Amino acid sequence: MPEDISALPPAAAFLPFALPDIGDEEIAAVVACLRSGWITTGAQARQFENDFATYLGGGVETMAVNSATAGLHLALEALGIGPGHEVIVPSMTFTATAEVVRYLGAQPVFVDADPDTLNLDLDAVEAAIGPHTRAIIPVHYAGLACDMERLLGLAQAHGLKVVEDAAHAFPSRVRGRLVGTLDSDATVFSFYANKTMTTGEGGMVVTRDPRLASRIKMMRLHGISQDAFARYTSRTPAWFYEVVAAGFKYNLTDLAAAIGIAQLRKIDRFLARREVLAARYHTGLADLPLRLPASAPPGSTHAWHLYVVRLAAGAPLSRDDLIRALAERGIGTSVHFIPLHRQPFWRESCQLNPAHFPVAEASYASMLTLPLYTKMSDPDQQRVIDALRELLT
Repeated sequence: MPEDISALPPAAAFLPFALPDIGDEEIAAVVACLRSGWITTGAQARQFENDFATYLGGGVETMAVNSATAGLHLALEALGIGPGHEVIVPSMTFTATAEVVRYLGAQPVFVDADPDTLNLDLDAVEAAIGPHTRAIIPVHYAGLACDMERLLGLAQAHGLKVVEDAAHAFPSRVRGRLVGTLDSDATVFSFYANKTMTTGEGGMVVTRDPRLASRIKMMRLHGISQDAFARYTSRTPAWFYEVVAAGFKYNLTDLAAAIGIAQLRKIDRFLARREVLAARYHTGLADLPLRLPASAPPGSTHAWHLYVVRLAAGAPLSRDDLIRALAERGIGTSVHFIPLHRQPFWRESCQLNPAHFPVAEASYASMLTLPLYTKMSDPDQQRVIDALRELLT
C-alpha cells in the first residue's frame, strides 16, 4: 500500500519533477530593476547578453529573446527559410521545434530517434535529405548533445543550414566545446521555468554570423531600425526610427534578464549538483528493470536537464501504472515527449505513420522523467529511489 501522504512532513508531501532554484540574489535583482524606472528591454538585457557571450566564449554574438520558440523562429527566418523548403526535425521533441518551420510556410520532415541517446537518428536524417531540404534542427535531448561532428558533416556535404535546438543543453559540452560555440549557423537556448537556469520565460540566440545577428536583432522588435532603449534614454532627440521589415515582438524584458544575470552566475554550481543527482540515480537504480539514460562520451558534458528512464521488457508495472503509483506516493513525474508523429495536428497534416518511427514509438510507451532539480535534497532523491525499488522489485 502507498504511504499516507498526509502523514509526511509538509516539505516532503509532494516532490515535483522540476523546480526552479530562485534565491535572494534573483529577488534583489528584480527589485532593483523595478526601482530603476526601466523594466522592458534595456541595460539588464544587454548585460545578460554580454555575460552569456562571455561565458560561452568563442567570439559569438548573443540575442536575448522572450522564448526559445521565438529564437528558433528568428534564426530560421534570418536564414531565409520559407515556402517550398523542408527542414528536418526529430519526432521526439516538443512541438515548438516543428511549429516554427510552419510559421515560415516551410515543411517539417520528421525523423526517428537514436535508440541509445534519443537524439536524432543520423541515418534517418541522411535518408530524409531531398531536393527541397534547406536546414536541420537537431535537439540535444535531455541535455546530451547530438553527434554534431557527423551532423555538421552531413549538412556541409549537402549545403544545409543547422540551427541547434539547445533548449535542454546549457551548459553541455562536445569534446570540451560548449554547445553554442560549435560550427552550426545558430544555437537557441531556453530559460523556461524548468530548465537548467531560468528567467521565468526567455531564451537566447547565439551565432557567429554578423549578418544573421543583425537580422535577428532587428526582427525581434517589429523590424524597427533603432532599439527602443537607445531612443528613450538618449539625452539628445532620437525619436526617429524606420520600420524596415515586418518583424515580431520577441524581445526579453529587463525584469527577466535581471533574473538571468543572477542565474548565470550560479550555472556551474547548478551543473555540479545535477551531475551528483544523476550519478546517484545511476547507482541507486542500476539493478532495476529500467533502461537508464546515456551519459556523455569522454570529454563531453551532459547538462542533465532531464533524467529519463525507460521500463525494460518484463517490468512488473506498465509506464502509466508506474506514474500513478509514484503519484500516490507523492512523487511527480512527466513524459518527454509524446512524439510529434502521435500529435493530432502533425499526424494528420503531415500524414505521419507510427510505423516509420519505431524507436520513438517504443521509447514513448516505456519512458518517464524522474524528479531532478538543483534544490532536490539527498533525502528527497532517496525517496524516489526507494519508491522505484519498492514498485519494480
